[in-house]
Amino acid sequence: MSFNAILNTSRNKTPILEIVRHASKKTGGSTKNTNCKVKPKHRGWKVQDGHSVRAGHMLVTQLTPRFHPGLNVGFGRNGTLFAMVPGKVVVTCEKFDPNWEHTWVQRVYGGRENQTIYKKYFNVIPEPQHTRFKLIDEV
Repeated sequence: MSFNAILNTSRNKTPILEIVRHASKKTGGSTKNTNCKVKPKHRGWKVQDGHSVRAGHMLVTQLTPRFHPGLNVGFGRNGTLFAMVPGKVVVTCEKFDPNWEHTWVQRVYGGRENQTIYKKYFNVIPEPQHTRFKLIDEV
């Protein structure tokens, strides 16, 4: 703590000692994004085409079904695609044949009944099992 003494003289010429106190810390300057309440969700592809995955590995996180589950891929309640078996990821673009009676399909794809719709499908090709079995005894 630092103090500065200032000598003042009043009308009757008697010196008065005033003490002025300075701040001991600097004031905090503003920083960027201090009031940021939105955290990024990091949605999208988690695994690229051709990579190896284990069972239960997340492949895609999404809000709306932009990517669809293919062979050995599960579809979570929040739209997450995950691998059901260990293997290699293969992404394909296939013809999409929706159920036109469904209200959600009518709302999203309305007016596209006569068009060909293509969607991306995530597939997991299982790893081949080893062939090192040896017959010990016949039953």
